[in-house]
Amino acid sequence: MADAKVIPFDDDRSRSGGAPRSARRRTGAGSGATGQGEGSTAPVSALPGGQVPESAAEPPQESQGAQEGLERDGWDRRIAGGLAFLRRRVTGDYEVDEFGYDKELTDQVLMSMLRPIADKYFRVEVKGIENIPSDGGALIVSNHSGTLPLDGLMLQVAVHDNHPAERHLRLLAADLVFHLPVVNELARKAGHTLACAEDAQRLLERGEIVGVMPEGFKGIGKPFGDRYKLQRFGRGGFVSTALRAGVPIVPCSIVGAEEIYPMIGNAKTLARLLGFPYFPITPTFPWLGPLGAVPLPTKWTIQFGEPIPTDGYPPEAAEDPMLMFNLTDQVREQIQHTLYKLLVQRRSVFF
Repeated sequence: MADAKVIPFDDDRSRSGGAPRSARRRTGAGSGATGQGEGSTAPVSALPGGQVPESAAEPPQESQGAQEGLERDGWDRRIAGGLAFLRRRVTGDYEVDEFGYDKELTDQVLMSMLRPIADKYFRVEVKGIENIPSDGGALIVSNHSGTLPLDGLMLQVAVHDNHPAERHLRLLAADLVFHLPVVNELARKAGHTLACAEDAQRLLERGEIVGVMPEGFKGIGKPFGDRYKLQRFGRGGFVSTALRAGVPIVPCSIVGAEEIYPMIGNAKTLARLLGFPYFPITPTFPWLGPLGAVPLPTKWTIQFGEPIPTDGYPPEAAEDPMLMFNLTDQVREQIQHTLYKLLVQRRSVFF
């Protein structure tokens, strides 16, 4: 899977349900006259004209003290959970898998940090989430764009927060990601791994959802004038991996990421000096300094297409170059067609 080595990565939400609210009962003063026991609710008789008194028609309201008690209980649970999390971090009482993936840290910290960006800043709309299987492995193949690989992180949040099974996406990342300080460690903790056929196949055979962006640096580093035009997908290494694992391929189209950093130039000399594949020049960067690194608040749409099954092919199909070429072209065309369709439907870049 030689081409996949240039695939950059670009991170359980705990939903604590509120305690059920208890309704206060109204007790009738004249229970003896009606034959009802003490503490029972007296029937409400209608006024002339068939109308029930407004005070009796209103549903019983919970007392302010009970609401404050529920809020205190909620905060107490959050604080206790946070302290328990810190204690496990300090004592090392947590687990990581063979790739360095830390599920607890990802759910409690990394996803919590990325979720507001996805929900409030980019307002990501997700379509076709039912095309991702509820169990077993699957390979999600997506377009790649945005100058910086934020689309991979938003894709990770979209899969987890919108799938009924809250599945985690394991992204395949380029070598560069694991050579950068801090980023290297965070990528491993978030479940990303090196974009190679061996790692990808092991994850798929374990029943994981794996994400790959075959355009690699060619996708995120293309000029703004080529936005939403897919670059070359390589020789089909990701198809070969899916065939060997016998998992479906789910095409994915992302609209909105192309405009977060409109790349109008590339300082190639500076990029070579820094060891980067490109050094972007945008309308705001480097002119505004650190402020220019803030992405534009575009409106995103992520759509998952119909899965392409691979379990019906014989084992030797993974070595058939013509089959890999045809399946690669089928995935690419499906993503490109969906991109054009979403662009036609889009009202505005920002709304």
